[in-house]
Parts: sequence; C-alpha cells; structure tokens
Amino acid sequence: MKTAASAGLVACLRCTRTWPAETQRCGLCDKRLHPRIPHSLQATTALLLTAVVCYLPANLLPIMQTTQLGQTQSNTIIGGVLVLWEYGAYPTALVIFTASVVIPVAKLLALGWLSWNTARRENVPADRHSALFRTVELIGSWSMVDVFVVALLVALVRMSGILTIAPGPAALAFCGLVVFTMLAARAFDPRLLWDRAA
Repeated sequence: MKTAASAGLVACLRCTRTWPAETQRCGLCDKRLHPRIPHSLQATTALLLTAVVCYLPANLLPIMQTTQLGQTQSNTIIGGVLVLWEYGAYPTALVIFTASVVIPVAKLLALGWLSWNTARRENVPADRHSALFRTVELIGSWSMVDVFVVALLVALVRMSGILTIAPGPAALAFCGLVVFTMLAARAFDPRLLWDRAA
C-alpha cells in the first residue's frame, strides 16, 4: 500500500503542505514538521481515561434541578429522559437519550478500540478503522445537545416563585466528558492506522 510516509514525504500538521521527509520546518507556515502527531496514542489514552472519570458523575448526579412552588425536583440524564417520555415528548426524549447516552458511550468505545488496535501494532483494516474515526469526529459535537437543552430551559423558564430551573452538578461533568472525548479525537492520529496496514 502506497502512503506518503513510504514515498518519503511528510505533511505539515498546520497547513497540510507536503515536503520531503528530511525537511525540518514547513516552508509555508514555519511549523516544525513531524511524520506523525507526537505522542498521539499516549495523549489519546490519557484524555479518554479523563473522559471516563467524568462519565460517572455525569450520569449519576442530577443534571437539572426544577423548583416549582417551593418543591425542588432533581433529574439525572436518564431520569429526565423518562420524565419526557411519560409526558409524551417521545421525539425529544429519543434525541436527548441518543445524544447524551448513546453517542458519548459509542465515542468512548470507538476511540478506545482504535487506540488499542493501533497500539497492538498488528495489521488492521485501515479503511474501516478510518471510516470509524471519521464518524466519531462527525458526531462529536452533537453530544452537547443535553447541555444546550438545560441552558435553554434555564434561560427561558424564569417564572420567579412559580417555576425555576437550574443546572445540576452533572452538567459540568457532562461538559467535561464531551470536551475530553473531542480532545481525544483530535489527539488521535489516524495516519497511524495506515502505518500499521502498510
């Protein structure tokens, strides 16, 4: 399989211009050239472990606190989905469940799988793994929809004394989960998959 590395070329990570492999700095943007992102697997693994640590409080603690006529009710992500389902808001419940539960777990598993396969230094189907990585990158930002819903409710529902909505402690952990998985996806160098295949 012909790759840029096997052809003796290196690409600038900033402007993507290719240069001969012995070139030290990009002649276009003056960035130091590396054949691969330095310490990509280590950074990806560290960020994934941090995201896993954020995952537990994000799902166990309440993400939203509703106070109505002096009575406070707290809901976790799953609890909020169940409440929406009971009220008949099926599309909203499905969107929040998919974006806040399914997608983060899928991203963690996919990035963990890619990192593990790359670290094993075995032949892997690089085209399929690259497609998986592109999918993870594509759906990455949609995980924030639950935080956006809470933020919108906090901003829109301001009936003082009757109904107030405030974000719970899980909102910060959930933001951390999403941000760290997005950073892990950025730290992972998919060209390593092609190196293994080659």
